[in-house]
Amino acid sequence: MQQDLKSQQTKQLIINEAFNLFYENGFKTTSIEKIMKATQLSKGAFYHHYKNKKEIGLEVIKLKIRKRVYEGMIIPLHANGDAYEILSSTFLNRIKSFPLYDKEHGCPMNNFINEIGDYEQTYQVALQKIIEAWKTELICLIERGKAEKTIKSSIASEAIAIYLISAFEGIRGIRKLYEDDVILDQYLMGLALFLERLKA
Repeated sequence: MQQDLKSQQTKQLIINEAFNLFYENGFKTTSIEKIMKATQLSKGAFYHHYKNKKEIGLEVIKLKIRKRVYEGMIIPLHANGDAYEILSSTFLNRIKSFPLYDKEHGCPMNNFINEIGDYEQTYQVALQKIIEAWKTELICLIERGKAEKTIKSSIASEAIAIYLISAFEGIRGIRKLYEDDVILDQYLMGLALFLERLKA
């Protein structure tokens, strides 16, 4: 039992350090050696848990990136109340909540998509599952809003869901190019105007 706990803690250490290095320096430029150095694990201890960077990359997507998207953008959609207000506040408030570090480094999922989205099918599938889950939850909320008459019944739910995801991910990538939040403020103004058009 104690050995299992130690093993889980070691794996968590590797994934945490790998995520930080991927986020700051990129996936392709981060070597196994750099991850090993960050963990301060011996070569034997390290390779006992993960055979290669591909395995680590998949675990980072499943355990770190997926968790961030679910906690930040999917779970809030399940709140009680006015569907339109939930949709609006989720997208508007999430952008405002990011610390400077996250603004400077962009969205970890978007970074992965841009860097390795065409690199390996297993990565494509893992990242696509996150996007599809997010899209599905958005569609459900929009449809709920239509039924509640807080969101216009005439809008195309799937198209709106994809647009919102794309715009959100896009601005997070663009923000990396700037030294301040002016570009984010402009995005938020545009987003607020767009969301207002969805209101019933």
